[in-house]
Amino acid sequence: MYELSSIEKEYNKLMSGFQIFLKMPEVSVDTTPHEIVYTEDKMKLLHFLPTVEKPHPVPILMVYALVNRYYILDLQPDKSVVKKLLDDGFDVYIIDWGYPSGLDRYLTLNDYVNGYLNNVVDIVRKRSGLDKITLMGICQGGTFSVMYSALHPEKVKNLITLVAPINFDTQKGLLHVWAKNLDVDKVVDYYGIVPGDFLNAGFLLTDPFRLMIDKYVGMFDRIDCKPNDEACLIRNEEIVRNFLRMEKWIFDSPDQAGEAFRQFMKDCYQRNLLIQNKMELNGKKINLKNITMPLLNIMAEFDHLVPNEASIPLNDAVSSKEKEMVVFPTGHIGIFVGSKSQKEVCPRISKWLTPRSGLDEEGIPDIKIKTSKRKSKKELHEG
Repeated sequence: MYELSSIEKEYNKLMSGFQIFLKMPEVSVDTTPHEIVYTEDKMKLLHFLPTVEKPHPVPILMVYALVNRYYILDLQPDKSVVKKLLDDGFDVYIIDWGYPSGLDRYLTLNDYVNGYLNNVVDIVRKRSGLDKITLMGICQGGTFSVMYSALHPEKVKNLITLVAPINFDTQKGLLHVWAKNLDVDKVVDYYGIVPGDFLNAGFLLTDPFRLMIDKYVGMFDRIDCKPNDEACLIRNEEIVRNFLRMEKWIFDSPDQAGEAFRQFMKDCYQRNLLIQNKMELNGKKINLKNITMPLLNIMAEFDHLVPNEASIPLNDAVSSKEKEMVVFPTGHIGIFVGSKSQKEVCPRISKWLTPRSGLDEEGIPDIKIKTSKRKSKKELHEG
């Protein structure tokens, strides 16, 4: 009986994969029901519809990075940090930063932290009727959340950081080495709005074999169909759908506001000012000792973008009496969508946050809360 050679088998896998790709419709992401409750310029605030009758009173505001899209936290129903938190009884909001363009090149870090983020926090506080909310910052969004919590501690009840860089003085990870040697002024002065594709190429090159070759080989290895075997192709469609959802997210990279990118790269990656309490926004120093609220600092052991050395120093830098540090044996992306995310990471967050998400001793929220006047970009720039 004739047996297929290894080359023929690999060829069949390749052809089967291509057949599925050609027939696949557009994949859906960000499927958890939500409503847009606030917009400002390109930014939107999403509120996810509760899945329990009585959610915990203190809401969660999730803050993601600027360089990729927030829906990695809601990629698909069985791989959704958002849905898991909803099912565990939390009231969840998330910021969609949108796609900067044109005059957005002049947006600064102050616009993002003391402008957009502060305005959103006030909206969530007002909607909940509480003085303080939980901030959950992810990746660069975690860095922003730390900055914000140090500048506005009176508005933050709990702080959760997830794979968030705070100490940038490390040689671990090619991203840190690349960033330290980047001529930021030349890039920003040339582009104005820094292309997301330019940054994404840098991220892919931090682990080129795994991120650009091995993942495709692995995907095709899971498809074991003969060409034109329709039944087999149908059985493997979900494998490819899952793969395409990740591909959609990886290559959905918004451009970056030039001035914000300039300051973030210089003050954080190149000068490492944040952990030293020397970084300034709008003339005011960010002192991490002002962070006194409970802190949960979560890291991924095999993170190729944010090594643990970049996150660990946060716990010693803050004044919080209640602070925990947890490291999960996964990678930077796996901590959101890997098997451990739903089974270990999300349950750990819920366990820590549940006793800290009720009302204070009085048991009655302050529904007459005063929110600060939202400032225009011009007012923020002028201080």
